[in-house]
Amino acid sequence: MPDTPATSVTPATSATSAVDAAADAATLRHGAFEDAQALFAGTLFVAMALMLFNQAGLLVGGTAGAAFLLHYVTGISFGKLFFVVNLPFYWFAWTRMGREFTIKTFVCVALLSLLTELFPHVMHVDYLNPLFASLLGGLLLGTGCLFLARHRSSLGGATVVSLYLQSRYGMRAGKVQMMIDGTVVLLALFVVPPDRVAYSVLAVLVMSGFLWISHRPGRYHGG
Repeated sequence: MPDTPATSVTPATSATSAVDAAADAATLRHGAFEDAQALFAGTLFVAMALMLFNQAGLLVGGTAGAAFLLHYVTGISFGKLFFVVNLPFYWFAWTRMGREFTIKTFVCVALLSLLTELFPHVMHVDYLNPLFASLLGGLLLGTGCLFLARHRSSLGGATVVSLYLQSRYGMRAGKVQMMIDGTVVLLALFVVPPDRVAYSVLAVLVMSGFLWISHRPGRYHGG
C-alpha cells in the first residue's frame, strides 16, 4: 500500500494565509462611527453611575474616587476636579498605550466631565437607597468601562494602568482595578461615614468583578 504523501506548506499557501488573516483583521476593526457610538454610550453609562453615587454619598476608586474625595472636601464640582486629576496620566498613556488610545481617553474624560456637570440640570432622584445605588452603579460602571476598553479607550487614571498591565503582562484588568479602587475607597474612611464607605466597597467589588469575568485578553478581537 503506497504511503500517503505529507501535506506541504508552500510559500504561496503561506502568503495566502497571511492575506486572509489581514483581511479578517481589517473586517473586525471598528470604524469611526462604531467607535464614536461605543465611546459615547460607555461614557454615558459611567456618568449615570457617578450621578447615582453622588446622590447617595458614595465613592468609586481610581482618579474618579480621588475627584469625589476632593469634591466632598472642597465643594468644587466633580467634573472639573476629575478632568484636572487625570492630566498626569496622559503622558503614561501616550508612551505606553499609543496615540490612538490616549486621544480617545482624553475625549472620554472630557465628555464625562461635561456630562457630570450637565446631569444635575436634567435629572434628579428624590429618593435613592444606597444599597441599590451601589449595585446598579457598579454594574453601570463595569459596563461603561468594558465598552471603552473594547474600543481602545478608558477614563484615565487606574484604568490606564490596569489595561496596560493586562496587555503587557497578561494581568487581568479587573483584578488590578479591584486592588487600586479598593485602596482608594478605604482611604475615604477619613472623609466619608463608614456605612457609605461599605456601600462604596460593594460598588467597587461589583464593577471589578464584572470586568474580571467579562474582559479577558484575546477574547474580543475588534480593534
